Amino acid sequence: MTILEFILNNNDYLEDLITRSTYHSNAIEGSTLTYAETYAILYNDNSFKIEGKEPREIYEAINHKKALELVFKNLQNDEGFDERFIKKLNETINRDIKDTEGYRTVQVFIQGSEHIPPEPEKVPNLMMYYIYNYNHDEQDIFAKIAKYHIEFEKIHPFEDGNGRTGRLLLNYELLKNNIPPVVISKEDRVKYFELLRNNDGTSLAEWLKDLSAEEKERMEKFGYRVSFL
Repeated sequence: MTILEFILNNNDYLEDLITRSTYHSNAIEGSTLTYAETYAILYNDNSFKIEGKEPREIYEAINHKKALELVFKNLQNDEGFDERFIKKLNETINRDIKDTEGYRTVQVFIQGSEHIPPEPEKVPNLMMYYIYNYNHDEQDIFAKIAKYHIEFEKIHPFEDGNGRTGRLLLNYELLKNNIPPVVISKEDRVKYFELLRNNDGTSLAEWLKDLSAEEKERMEKFGYRVSFL
């Protein structure tokens, strides 16, 4: 049984992974939803009342779940890593919030970063080379995803949702290679942003490897027993 098969066939772990991924990824970007509120939104838990939250935060939770499900679907159908997939992922994340399509057409800036992303007219070519290089890079899997995650965030190809999209792409590649996914905790937000800011692909790769190993241990508590690391 592959890890993706385990995820999709173990409903308890599927809900756990989707809720944690959604909660932490959105919280890294500033969402104020609690873990319990996130679960209630994602799985229609009517016993839990949600008050005083912005509609945007609710859409962010719903959209992130749908985007993660899109990752699973792409892997199941072996549709490949291409522009269509990346754009669709970002469109799903931004649905009913910005409703943007395709790469950005405006200059964007990253809060808290000295790096200024490239001009919008350069994005299509940069992403074309990014995808080509990504698909032809055969280095160690953790070194690869760290390198391309940093590069993706520096290109910042979309008007919004670049961080969430990039973190989903991390798990796309891990699951494609039958390696446990990672969940970057909101508590590690500062560490995560520092690694990106410093272009520290080596440290990011080691950290992602550790996070994946931690996820393996969590999966085993839900019944996964095959040794794969």
